[in-house]
Amino acid sequence: MLDSLTQKFQGIFARVSGKSRMTEKNLSAAVHEVRQALLEADVNHQVVKALIERIKPKALGKKVMRSVTAGQQFIKVVHEEIANFMGGDEAHLVVNHRPGVIMVCGLQGSGKTTFVAKLGNYLKKKGRFSNPLLVACDLQRPAAVDQLKTLAEQCSLQPYAIEGEKDPLKVAKSAIDHAKANGNDLVIIDTAGRLQIDEELMKQLKNIKEIVQPEELLFVANASLGQDAVNVAKEFHSSVSITGTVLTMLDGSSRGGAALSIRHVTGRPLKFEGVGEKIEDILLFNPTSMADRILGMGDTINLVRKAEELIDKDEMADMEEKVKKASFTYNDLLKQFSMIKKMGSMKSLMGMMPGMSGVDTSKLDEKQFLHMEAIILSMTPRERKGLDPLEVPRRRRIAKGAGRDFEEVNRLVKMYTQSKDFLRKSPNRKKLEKMMGGKTQWR
Repeated sequence: MLDSLTQKFQGIFARVSGKSRMTEKNLSAAVHEVRQALLEADVNHQVVKALIERIKPKALGKKVMRSVTAGQQFIKVVHEEIANFMGGDEAHLVVNHRPGVIMVCGLQGSGKTTFVAKLGNYLKKKGRFSNPLLVACDLQRPAAVDQLKTLAEQCSLQPYAIEGEKDPLKVAKSAIDHAKANGNDLVIIDTAGRLQIDEELMKQLKNIKEIVQPEELLFVANASLGQDAVNVAKEFHSSVSITGTVLTMLDGSSRGGAALSIRHVTGRPLKFEGVGEKIEDILLFNPTSMADRILGMGDTINLVRKAEELIDKDEMADMEEKVKKASFTYNDLLKQFSMIKKMGSMKSLMGMMPGMSGVDTSKLDEKQFLHMEAIILSMTPRERKGLDPLEVPRRRRIAKGAGRDFEEVNRLVKMYTQSKDFLRKSPNRKKLEKMMGGKTQWR
């Protein structure tokens, strides 16, 4: 995602980062490169113009702090303005009624139906709503109703459809009545899309909106479409007055143009992003997080959130105690592998880590964790606790039992020994945090 734009920005920043002062000349050169990078990423030309007009005077006019160079300050200005163009702060859903009503619209192929299920699952897990109802009002696309039913079943949500009904207005009205009668506290309505905007589609959306009176009307945009997605968003907003945008396919070949442009063009906030095909692959859109990713600064905001959501707090507390006492064992290493796997693929995690966005992960073997787990599971209980030294005969036995090479066992033992040594030298949390260069996110 965004790889091309990120690489261009990293190249620009590499050239300016060491400059002690930004003159009109070198600033103009840097700004010109920023402009070119944005245009090549399919950012709306009006957005590029407005963004550059805000970056240049701020970068030239700011006094340089003693702790940073002028080049670093230029990078900070670019980061701030890109985040501001995408809204600055997170925009949350505003759903105050019960049942709350959210209506979802967009073109065919944008990922509307999948997003409806993702959103219902996300809001239920967050505790915002206990019993969402997913309504199948996309009667235009073959199999759309069945798809929504299947997705609802996957995440234990209730779907609503009327067998054989051809009028989406009747389905929408009936769904609201059903929700009121059956205690559904949220109704999320999937609507029909088209391959392109037409009068019939917009009329249908207006009529459904009038019937269900949604507090949120979200437009789902395929981020890989770039400038086209921005133009479509503008037309949808002009016709039905959307309250926010959802960017999907951000894990694909998106160039970044839609993310940077839609908020400025529509005047409505970006609220969610889809980053994969799984039901759990949905994030609250955070402008700072997106600016971090675009500029190759990682994504610590979502990395910490992912850890907080997926890793058991008791497990983390136990691991913290191990750090304090330096009593780290192979069993603890096994638990760490399990925690990391819960957070997703190593490729995606590395992309979230600052400084790792440019690292080539194409040769990263995700099976390494499985191999290391197999090695640890081939140890005896005493060996896993570190009570018996793993001398050569034991290592050969472990390798044979795990079906792995002897050298793999050696590498694991070395990694464990280094981890244990690190913790031994850090007997308390404050010292560990100091060694890590700041406060560590443990929970």
